[in-house]
Amino acid sequence: MSIKSAVYTAHAHTTGGRTGTSKTDDGRLSVTLDTPKEMGGNGGAGTNPEQLFAAGYSACFLGALKAVARGEKVKVPDEATIDAAVSFGENANGPGFAIAAELTITLPGIERAVAETLVEKAHQICPYSNATRGNIDVKLTVA
Repeated sequence: MSIKSAVYTAHAHTTGGRTGTSKTDDGRLSVTLDTPKEMGGNGGAGTNPEQLFAAGYSACFLGALKAVARGEKVKVPDEATIDAAVSFGENANGPGFAIAAELTITLPGIERAVAETLVEKAHQICPYSNATRGNIDVKLTVA
């Protein structure tokens, strides 16, 4: 999948890999990176790529959900949330490592069938969903 023309491009500069730093060119994001103990790291106070991916995917998916809901004339409540879990482990299909993502979507006040339809439609337009489709396991659950 590709894009016709870029509307926005984010730029980040990273040093040190999983035990380094990463910052955006506009200075809005600057993080220390540390490897979790479960992955053989020091478990320091820094974040890690899986946490950053979980935050990005859940934020982007909620944005896609709101866009779909507007088109369907459904109001997404301010209390809507997405809890993301991004897991890291050995690749079950070959060498190396892989990630998997689970999104739990909470849409208070929206009928379950409507919520499930909105989530499926959002999954079709969300850039993170499009990037991961067929590449990693993604599980979507309407709470």
